[in-house]
Amino acid sequence: MVPRILVVEDDPMTVELIKTYLEKEHWQVILANNGRDALDLARERQPDLIILDLMIPRVDGLDVCRILRSSSDVPIVMLTARTTEDDILLGLELGADDYITKPFSPRQLVARVRTALRRTRTLQRDTAENMTFGSLSISLIRHEVQYDQKPITLTPREFKLLVIMAREPGRVFSRQQLLEGAFGPDTESLERTVDYHIMNLRRKLDDAQATGYIQTVFGVGYRFSAAQAAQ
Repeated sequence: MVPRILVVEDDPMTVELIKTYLEKEHWQVILANNGRDALDLARERQPDLIILDLMIPRVDGLDVCRILRSSSDVPIVMLTARTTEDDILLGLELGADDYITKPFSPRQLVARVRTALRRTRTLQRDTAENMTFGSLSISLIRHEVQYDQKPITLTPREFKLLVIMAREPGRVFSRQQLLEGAFGPDTESLERTVDYHIMNLRRKLDDAQATGYIQTVFGVGYRFSAAQAAQ
């Protein structure tokens, strides 16, 4: 099936540039020039990935990202002229999977999109049985997490981080190892972004009463501790 990519951008020249490069890859391109249309199209067309400019009319990109994440785990690549670390981290905290700052290389954008699509397909193809730790169940084939048989909604990045750690309980992963595992070896993302994704992951587990599974090893990184959680 040809991947469907929703491009949310209000600058016509940028839209045409992105569309040209994506269509060279034989991907189907859907266009929206404001946040309201983007939300409608995301619901109606169910894209495989969204390229989202943050500075768009009607509903800004950060709000679009937040609203999408409340009901969807579609990969989101932010496209932004906001280059400060805090702005970028805010978008990632709201659920974006990756970011590219303007001005950008179209070839780099295509490479990021290809990596995100490949990562999604890998998760979908993974037919491993559930991993179960006490009341916590992780299903790779269904891309679901449950605690006491109640679902916990995670973003693709949060799910990937949880799976990476849960596959090797007790192992301490550095931020760089988690970053490369969840974002890909060619990532240019900041190590600090891992802290934000882990913070959101831990909050969602805590909200579901699944406390103690994600532990911080100060000065090193993070680990999954089923033994601690079972106490």
